[in-house]
Amino acid sequence: MGSVADLELAAVRKAFADTVALDGVTLDIAEGEFFTLVGPSGCGKTTTLRTIAGLESPSSGTVRFGGEDVAGVPTEDRDVGIVFQNYALFPHMSVRENVAYGLKFADPPDGQSVDERVTDLLDLVDLSGMGDREPDQLSGGQQQRVALARALAPAPDVLLLDEPMSALDARLRETLRRQVKRIQTELGVTTVYVTHDQAEALAISDRLAVMSDGAVEQVGTPREVYERPATEFVASFVGENNLFRGEVVGRDGDETTVAVDGTEFRIDDGSRDRPGGANDRLTFCVRPEDLTVGVEANRFEVAVDTAEFLGETTRYYADWGDRTVVFRTPEAHDGDALVLGFDPADARVL
Repeated sequence: MGSVADLELAAVRKAFADTVALDGVTLDIAEGEFFTLVGPSGCGKTTTLRTIAGLESPSSGTVRFGGEDVAGVPTEDRDVGIVFQNYALFPHMSVRENVAYGLKFADPPDGQSVDERVTDLLDLVDLSGMGDREPDQLSGGQQQRVALARALAPAPDVLLLDEPMSALDARLRETLRRQVKRIQTELGVTTVYVTHDQAEALAISDRLAVMSDGAVEQVGTPREVYERPATEFVASFVGENNLFRGEVVGRDGDETTVAVDGTEFRIDDGSRDRPGGANDRLTFCVRPEDLTVGVEANRFEVAVDTAEFLGETTRYYADWGDRTVVFRTPEAHDGDALVLGFDPADARVL
């Protein structure tokens, strides 16, 4: 991965009439990186992708490829490959012809012939021997791989994937995302991937940007974003979380004591900025897997409402006062009253 950003967005804003789709989006995506844009519907992730592709022009701000401003550069001259949500395969063309269409505006790399390039790509996406089939003879997963091969045909500098697996069932999505990651790693192509699926974003990305209302909430590795959410939105959107809002009542070293609805919790804010003085309001979160039955620290009693057996773990929804807390554990718990606790280091200040 290069130390200099291969793809940059600087304060990009995009408005459609009175609707602001992007509001100051700034991103640095390194060469060879698998970078994911994740967020709910309408958050601006697809508009960001289309702006990178040149399918939308920013109202203000700059998009740079390799340090060069690409304002006014048409899509076909940006050296990007695009896989759309609906694959957009040509029904009257064979698989080979669909993949070869990706070379309509560019020669194959490394002096290859078109036939050699198409054969290599069909092998890469595990579709050898299917070149003469038509799209309607393929499964959804196979069609997705044809669209990927077509996008990769001219060896683009940047590969753009707009929710390419959203129409597939869950098991097939898991299989194909591993294939996509393998192919991307093998080719070393800079990739920007759009999804609303947080689990998919965590599983496939080198880094990801969580978006909301046209803005970037947080950028980081999957582990950083999951373990250290920067905002309440990120904490709530990426995986399950329990949010606690309370009042600072004391400090001792790295630990801050917060009163939440009459119960005092100790949280370890460690190297983070001090979250305010006494009597200030503070919000922190604790992941469901970090709430544990029988832990001595930060104990509070809950009443179990429902339980969902998930195989390796059970997810419990429990009432604590007027709120619901969620915890997951591999152990089964009978009865409706439990005492939960959590380690002060597992709380994340927001």
